Amino acid sequence: MYGMAGIGIAAAIGFVLVLGSIGGNIATRGGPGPTTFVGGNGTTATTGIPPVFTVAPTQNIAKFSSVDELRAFLTNVEASRNAFSTAQTGIPENFSKFNLGATADSDARTTAPPAPGAVMGPSSASGEAATFTENGQRTGVFSGTNNQVAGVDEPDFVKNDGKYAYVLSGDKLTISDVYPPENATIVAKVGLDIKNGQYLQEMFLNNDTLVVFYTEYAQDYVIPQYEFAPQPVYTPKTHALVLDVSDRANPKTVHDYVVSGTYHDARMIGDRVYLVTASDLYSYRQPLVPKITESSRTVVAPDIYYFQNPEPYYNFNTVTSIGLSDKDDIDSKTFMMNPASTLYVSQDNIYIAYPKYLPYNYYEQSSRDRFFKAVVPLLPQDAQAKVRAVDADTSVPASDKWDRIARILEDTYNGMSESEKTQLFDKIQKSLADYDAQAQKDATKTVIHRIAIGPNGEIDYGARGEVPGRLLNQFSMDESGDRFRVATTVEYYSPYGQGLYSNVYVLDKESMQTVGKLEQIQPGETMYSTRFIGDRLYLVTFQRIDPFFVIDLSEDTPKVLGELKLPGYSTYLHPYDEDHVIGIGKDTKDNGYGGITQTGVKLALFDVSDVANPKLVDDYVIPGQGTDSEVLWDHKALLFSKEEPNVLSIPVNTYDAEGKYAPDGRYIPPKVWRGFYVFGVSPDSGIALKGTVEHSSNATDPYYNYYYGMQVSRSFYIGDVLYTVSAGNLIKMNDIDTLADLGQLQIGSTGDVIKYPVPLDAPPKQ
Repeated sequence: MYGMAGIGIAAAIGFVLVLGSIGGNIATRGGPGPTTFVGGNGTTATTGIPPVFTVAPTQNIAKFSSVDELRAFLTNVEASRNAFSTAQTGIPENFSKFNLGATADSDARTTAPPAPGAVMGPSSASGEAATFTENGQRTGVFSGTNNQVAGVDEPDFVKNDGKYAYVLSGDKLTISDVYPPENATIVAKVGLDIKNGQYLQEMFLNNDTLVVFYTEYAQDYVIPQYEFAPQPVYTPKTHALVLDVSDRANPKTVHDYVVSGTYHDARMIGDRVYLVTASDLYSYRQPLVPKITESSRTVVAPDIYYFQNPEPYYNFNTVTSIGLSDKDDIDSKTFMMNPASTLYVSQDNIYIAYPKYLPYNYYEQSSRDRFFKAVVPLLPQDAQAKVRAVDADTSVPASDKWDRIARILEDTYNGMSESEKTQLFDKIQKSLADYDAQAQKDATKTVIHRIAIGPNGEIDYGARGEVPGRLLNQFSMDESGDRFRVATTVEYYSPYGQGLYSNVYVLDKESMQTVGKLEQIQPGETMYSTRFIGDRLYLVTFQRIDPFFVIDLSEDTPKVLGELKLPGYSTYLHPYDEDHVIGIGKDTKDNGYGGITQTGVKLALFDVSDVANPKLVDDYVIPGQGTDSEVLWDHKALLFSKEEPNVLSIPVNTYDAEGKYAPDGRYIPPKVWRGFYVFGVSPDSGIALKGTVEHSSNATDPYYNYYYGMQVSRSFYIGDVLYTVSAGNLIKMNDIDTLADLGQLQIGSTGDVIKYPVPLDAPPKQ
C-alpha cells in the first residue's frame, strides 16, 4: 500500500521549476567619501575600510561614490549567496559558476516638420521638401530610415542625403554620388582600420557628419589582487567613429570614441547621438568599470548607479550622449543591472527593458512555498497540524525535517481508502496546477527603466517599472503624453496545465507604475505584431488564423474595440493614415493534418475607420513556401511613402521549396530569386504591384543564396529615382513609377587600393 501511495504523491507534488521574483534589499551604511572612477581594472586612490551594506526594504537608485563601494556591494552579494548555499546544503557556493554579466544581446530641442512624402504618425522615413522642375520631375525629396518614432533617427548600414549614398560593408565605407542616376559614380571607398574578422555595424548621417559604430573584441590587461604581473582579459569595446564627410572624396576622422562594452543600439535626436552599450563585470572582487576613451586618454569615467534591491545577474549598461556640434560635449552614466534586451526611445526618454531573472535562492524557496501553500491545506487536519509542528520545530535540523514530514504523509495515505486517496490526489493536482500557473504568471515579468534626456542631452535616471509577460520587440512599447504603454505575452507550462495570452498595460510615465491594464487577450494564441498609433493599439495574434485587434487607449483602462479574422498573420504593422494600417507577414493555409502551411509573403491593407468592424481593403500574396522578406524581422528594410511618390518597396527572396526532377530523373536545383517587389498603396486602388527589381536569379549556390542572401537589403528614393541595395553591394536605379532601368553601380570589392581616413588634426606629410 505504501508503494502505491509513494508513487501517487510523487506524481502529485513533483517539483516544477518556475520563474519567480524574490530577492533581498541592500542599502549603504558608512563608507569613505567620494572618489573618482578611473576605469581599467577599477583601482582608485581611496583608502580606509570599505563600506558595509545591509538589508533595507527599498527599491531606490543610488550611486557608488568609489570603486571600493562597488566592491563592497558585490562582496556582500557574494557572501549572501554563499551563506544561503551553506545553510541549504552545508557546501559554500562556488561563486564562479554564476553569470556575472549575462549577455543578451526638451524644450531646447526643435524638430523640423515632416516633409511631403514622409510617413506620418509615429514612424517617419522623411527627407527634404519636394520641389518640381518644369518637366514635372521631383527633385530635392528623398527618403530616410524607417523609424519607429518621428524625430528619433535609428542607425542603419545605408543612409542618403538626397545626392550621396553611404553604405557600410565589412570594414569599408563607400560614398557614392547617385543623383542624378546618369552620372552615378563612386566618390570614395575607405577601409576603416579595424581588426580582421570584425565589421562596421551601423551609422548615423547628420549633415556633413557620419557617426559609425562597431564593436572591437580587444585584449585588455589587469593586475589581479595581490599579484604583480598584468593578466590579459578580452573585453568588448564599442567605437563611435565620427567622420567629417564635407569633402565626400576625402572623409576625415574627427573622433574615435571608445566606449566599454558591446554595441547594443543607438538613436539620434537633433545633433545628439545616444548610445547604449553593455559590458560584463568579469570579477566581483575586481570589476572592470566602464570608461570612454580616445587615443588611450580617458574622456569620461561614468558614474555607476545601482538599485538597492539587487538583481541575480549584473551587467554594466552604459548610456552615452554625444553632441555632434561640440567636440567635447559628452555625458555618460552606467547602470548596474541586467543586460539591456529591448530599447525604445522617445524625444525625451530612453527606455531600457529586459526579462526579470531569478534570484539566487528562488528554487529552494519556491518548492517549499509550493508544498505548504498548495498541498498541505488539502491534507486532513491532524496531518496538517503534524506537518506544521515539524516545520516550526527549531530543534530539528533542516536536513531531517523532510524525512519526518514524508513519514507523516506516508502514515496519512496508508490510513486512507483507495477512493479517498484518489480524491485527495485529484484535488492536489488541481491545486498544484493553479499554483504553478499563478506563480509563473506572477514571475514572468519584464523590467523597464526610464532614463530621462535633458534639454542639453544630459542623461538622468527616471524610474523603474515592471509588467507581467515578455516583450515581442521595440514596437511593444510606446510613450504618449504622460503615459507609457506596453504589450506583452504571458506563456507558461507545467505538468498540470499551460497558458498563453497577450496583455496591454498603461503606466504613469513619471513613476512607471501601472495605472491600467487589459489582460488575457485571445488565450491560446501567440502575439505576432503590435503597433501603437495615437490612442489605439493594433495587435495581431496567431494560431491558425490572424485576429487583427483594434484596442482603445484613450483612457487608462484599455478595451478591445473590434477585431478581424483572416488567414495568415502579420509580423510587422505600419501606419498608412489615421484610418488605415498596413500589415506585412505570411499567408497560410490548412495542411490537412491539423496544422498550417505558409504559402508566401502577404501584404494587407486594413480599414480601421469603423473601429468596431475593421475591414480588409486589399491584400497581395507573393507566392511560394520558401518566399521570405527581411521586413518580417527588420522594419528598416521597408521603404514606404504615402504621398508623392506613392511607393512601398520590400526586399524579397523566393525559393522553390519543393524538389523537382527532370524526366530522365536528374535533380533540378531550386530556383532562387532575390530582389525587390515595388507597390503603390492607396485605400481606393488597394495594393497594386508596380513591378519587381531583380538583383540575382538562379545563383550557382542556391543554399547560400537562400539562407544568407536576404540579410542586408535596403531601398530608398531621391526625386523620381528608386534605389535598391542588395547584399552583394549592388545599387540599382529605376524610375520610381515605371521601374524603367536607369542604371546600376557596383560598390562591392574591386581589388583597388583603399584610402584610409586621416584625422583632421593629423600633421602634414613632410
